[in-house]
Amino acid sequence: MTLMEPEVPSRHEDGHHPWILSLDANGTPHRWISWQAACHYHARGMVAWSLGEREFHFLGGISRATGERSEITTQSIIAIKGRLLRPGALTQVPPLNNRELFRRDRHLCAYCGHRLPGSQLTRDHVAPVSQGGRDIWMNVVTACRPCNQRKSGRTPEQARMALLYAPYVPNKAEYLILCNRSILADQMDFLTRHIPRQSRLRLP
Repeated sequence: MTLMEPEVPSRHEDGHHPWILSLDANGTPHRWISWQAACHYHARGMVAWSLGEREFHFLGGISRATGERSEITTQSIIAIKGRLLRPGALTQVPPLNNRELFRRDRHLCAYCGHRLPGSQLTRDHVAPVSQGGRDIWMNVVTACRPCNQRKSGRTPEQARMALLYAPYVPNKAEYLILCNRSILADQMDFLTRHIPRQSRLRLP
């Protein structure tokens, strides 16, 4: 299937097509999918409903019977028929990795408060692993390399380094925001409705 250029450009400035936000049939955020996967769901009649300000038009093959070329239009947010997430899916603990951790903490070192690029940041365990601390969202914060080295294998209290903010576990909607660097405005608006009021992602 090849892309037909729509009236509203569907590519970002970096030349890539944006991810489509998929939901379950009840409208619960599920995951990011490619435009190819979205076309697959449309072609199989599996899209229950869709919304979003952006539309994307794609051309497929030519029918031998009619001589006409197939066309699929998808929007930036689609709900998939028959897919129902388990109750509590929004509060399911997402996988922990540095990229999403740094974005959760807005690239701010939890000790000195400096905002730095990811290449200068590290994952710090508030309760050190050497003292029984676990590698989980509630025990990790973003730290610059000098602060992490200074803290070493000690707790903030032992190192006399106060935490500037507390760690927390992102819910599913927050995680979907964190893991997509090219999220569209309508997708962000939809996901923001599903994140806690105290989420740091609401900060300007």
